[in-house]
Amino acid sequence: MTVRHRFWAYSSPFVLVVGVCFAQDQAPAPPPGAELTPPAAESAQPAAPAENSTRPALRQQPKRILGIMPNYRAVSAGAIAPPPTAKQAFKIATQNSFDRSSFLFVGVTSLMAWGVEWPHAKPSHPALGSGLIGYSRYYWRGFLDKTDGNYLVIFALPTILHEDERYYAKGEGGALKRAIYAASRILITPDYHGHATFNAAEVFGRGMAQGISASYYPSADRTLGALAVKYGYAMSRDALTNVFREFWPDISAHVLHRHHPSDNTP
Repeated sequence: MTVRHRFWAYSSPFVLVVGVCFAQDQAPAPPPGAELTPPAAESAQPAAPAENSTRPALRQQPKRILGIMPNYRAVSAGAIAPPPTAKQAFKIATQNSFDRSSFLFVGVTSLMAWGVEWPHAKPSHPALGSGLIGYSRYYWRGFLDKTDGNYLVIFALPTILHEDERYYAKGEGGALKRAIYAASRILITPDYHGHATFNAAEVFGRGMAQGISASYYPSADRTLGALAVKYGYAMSRDALTNVFREFWPDISAHVLHRHHPSDNTP
């Protein structure tokens, strides 16, 4: 299976999510004859404090999405969380790596790399072989890719660089603005002082993970071009995951009519 096919296979659900949110974002037109509130009425009362205006719009991030996908890195819109300790970052990296869904996720992606779901698809790494033996070779490499990437991006580099790799949901504004904000978090993240900074842990952590993978993939996949493609795929996957996190509370509330517990601050 080519990287292009794999990208579209993963991104289709995210495109659907954003599309639904665009539809939700369009305010209905007022019925004929309806009276609009005059602007003067808005200025008749003093403006509420900024912190009070954000709390009603708070959209809670669940610990799991659909009861399957771990969402421990997400912080609800409007919530203020203290900087994570090294122990907390290590715990989140471990939860993301060894959660029950991780084994399923790696199993599915290994099948996709194996090329079984496309009629005429070719395996991503022919040198790994076919059959159950070949699949097992895809599986442990895929699991190691996911695990070392998680510990580098979520725990090791953020602890050294004092970066907060959790996703702080925006929760308000237009769908396009929120989607751009979510996707851009792979490049921008808060530091321990709450200031936006270059997301070095993500950018360099994913690169280091690809460098490590060169030690256990076939020689044909150790070229600079092959590693660059895998790096781009990993960064795109993280960006799409952030977009999915951002819009999931909207989908859950307005489409699935679910309500999450109010306390979800890590």
